Amino acid sequence: MRQGIMPIGSRRRRAALKTSANIPFEQLPYQCFQEARKVLQADREEKLEMIAKERLRLKNLEAQDASVSGGEKQKQTRIESIKRYLEYLKIQADINDPLIKKRFEDGEGDMNKPIYRYLADRKWREYQRKIIVQRLEQFSIVPDLLPHFEPTAEVRLAFQARNVQPGDYVDSRVSEFPARLKVQVFDKGERLVSVVVVDADVPNVENDHFNTRCHYLAANIPISPVQDSLPLSRANPESQLILPWLPPFAQKGSPYHRYSIFVLEQKPGQVLDVAALKELYQRDRFNLRGFKDRHDVQPIGLGLFRSEWDEGTKGVMQRAGIEGWDMEFKRTRIPALKPKQKARGWEARHASDKYKSLRR
Repeated sequence: MRQGIMPIGSRRRRAALKTSANIPFEQLPYQCFQEARKVLQADREEKLEMIAKERLRLKNLEAQDASVSGGEKQKQTRIESIKRYLEYLKIQADINDPLIKKRFEDGEGDMNKPIYRYLADRKWREYQRKIIVQRLEQFSIVPDLLPHFEPTAEVRLAFQARNVQPGDYVDSRVSEFPARLKVQVFDKGERLVSVVVVDADVPNVENDHFNTRCHYLAANIPISPVQDSLPLSRANPESQLILPWLPPFAQKGSPYHRYSIFVLEQKPGQVLDVAALKELYQRDRFNLRGFKDRHDVQPIGLGLFRSEWDEGTKGVMQRAGIEGWDMEFKRTRIPALKPKQKARGWEARHASDKYKSLRR
């Protein structure tokens, strides 16, 4: 770890490896371990037989005439049901395999296989997803930006070499350059997504409330379980990029700004018209709900960070050509509505100039 290399596996397994004579994992000379592997292998063989039967059923159903199955819609419903059951059986066939768990702990799992996607999803839901859901409530992302949101994909946020935890404060000089996302989905297949970066706390002095601003907007970005890297700086200007990266900033005196990075999944086969979207959307007063409803996209993941005025904000705003770097927001003093009370007690008795020296 001192050399910057993270150890592989749990502490318990690393300690066990030190005491073993470099024997392959599946050949460890422990009778109980080998007997347990025989039981697991027999269970796996049973699951493989069930998988073969279901594949035969699926093949026969696909070759069957739709009129026999109750129509094309009913046939497709049954096909999807069998496919889901097949995925379940594939997971159950490998869920107890110690070699599978070893590869997953070592980070060597193939995310094209259902078992590794299942294990990754379960690990994410045990901790990281709970943090995201808690931040959604803590920072009122729901309902300020969206009426409802259930994360189904893991989104890791980073600026250059710094990894950002959900809700962290990020220095304006660090966030001056586009972020890098790692979006891990847990269902098979490639899909197109849109990425939206929204500031939910833009001060509106005239109306005494806050507006929203879009700092980045891109569409038609492909991701899959094995293609999870999503650097925002590499979006294609012609077919993907709608609004380029605007450095996050918070003017002096304003409260911290909440920056939400939403990943929205597009419908299968849906390709958004980037040229039309460039004409349609502006940065100021960007409505995320309207974008979601208009283009029928579904939010699946979220990255979240905060920004406030710091010593580098002025330079960031000047380099980006953003106005207002020389402004400072101050709270308006509101006079009390309660009428002033007459002096009573000690104050009334000592109100004359005779006791002026006693007053503060």
